[in-house]
Order: sequence, then structure tokens, then C-alpha cells
Amino acid sequence: MRPKAIIAPSVLSADFTRLGEEIAAVEKAGADWIHLDVMDGHFVPNLTFGPPVIKALRKATKLPFDVHLMVEKPEESIAQYAEAGANHLLVHPEASVHLHRTLTRIRELGCSPGVVLNPSSTLSSIIHVLHMVDQVLVMTVNPGFGGQSFIAEMLPKIEALRDLVDARGLKLRIAVDGGIDAKNAARVAAVGASAFVAGSAIFGHDYAAVIGAMRKAADGADATAVASPRQLA
Repeated sequence: MRPKAIIAPSVLSADFTRLGEEIAAVEKAGADWIHLDVMDGHFVPNLTFGPPVIKALRKATKLPFDVHLMVEKPEESIAQYAEAGANHLLVHPEASVHLHRTLTRIRELGCSPGVVLNPSSTLSSIIHVLHMVDQVLVMTVNPGFGGQSFIAEMLPKIEALRDLVDARGLKLRIAVDGGIDAKNAARVAAVGASAFVAGSAIFGHDYAAVIGAMRKAADGADATAVASPRQLA
């Protein structure tokens, strides 16, 4: 059976002048996780925030912090993010030369490790560490900016990942991030995703209505609704 949907609002699209209030509002509206995009201006062409901001925001909610590290050499800063209050730490295989060691260290720090696949990243880049992670985040836009359009060509990759996970009997969660909304949540859930990161689709709208609509679409997805070739992307 497909796990119940997790809805994770991304504060990248929130009002930065009142982030604490925004987080409290989406929690009240039914959010399951809070997604935090950390960008260093090198691995991706943008800058956001770091451990001090996450530590300050930790006081605003008890929801899990899903921290996506879009940074070079994440192994040099994961301890700081764990100390700041991250619950999940997600890294890109391209960003960490010693990926196995980095994921091991994340677990040692008491956080849940995960890996992230960019649209151009292949499944082969993470096959050797799938047994070490609790989550694989599939980017359905090119990372670095909010408000981009969903790349539908990622659906076969999500489906192939789900097949690989099932074949190995793994219990990890497949998450998606990029252009996700209530209109495409069912398509993405149908091919195997169960955690949905959304920024611009939630912030600036009726939080409870959007989160509720996304959850309903994802949990009610028909596995036969999306026909796509099963292939390693």
C-alpha cells in the first residue's frame, strides 16, 4: 500500500519578513513537514539562509525540518545544521565526493539522511547508497529558484526509482519538489511519490485549502492513471 501523503511547504516562497508566522500558519493548516532550501550560490545560482536562521525558526514549530542542502561539500556543514534543529538532511550525490561517509555522518548526528536527484542526475548515482537513506528527493525542476514549472519528463524517473526500491524491499520514502500543486499531485503519487514539497502553490494562497486539496489528490491517486515507460533516466 502507498504511504499516506506528506505535505511539506517550502518556505522559499514564504514572506521572509515574517517566516515564523508563516511556518505557524502552514502548521495550523495541516502541513506535515517544513521544507527548508539551503543554497550557497555555488552549487546552485542563488543564496538563501544557513544554520542561524534555521535555529531561530526551530522555535516556531515542532514539525520536522526537512533541510535540502544545495551546497558544495555538505559534509563540512552538516553538523551545524543538525545542531540548528534539522530533522532530515538531504544532499546531492554530485556535491559530496565521499557520499557514503556523508550519509553515515548524518545518521550519527541524529538526523534522517536523504539524497537528491536533479533532473539531469541518473539513478545510477545513488544505487549504491539507497539502503542508507530514508528519503530520495526527486527534483521536478532545476534547483535554485522557486516558482518554476513542473517537468513532466521526470515521471518515468520516479516510477523507475519506485520499482528499484520495491525490488530491493526498501522502506525509504520518495519525495518530489518543483512545480508541485493540487493539479499534478495525483500524477506524481501514481508513479510512486508520497512526499510533496510545494512553495508557490501554497504560500500566497489559502494554506488549508491548498494543503487539503494536495493531500486529497495524492491519497486518492489511481496507480493506473499515469502511463509512462519504465526506464532508468
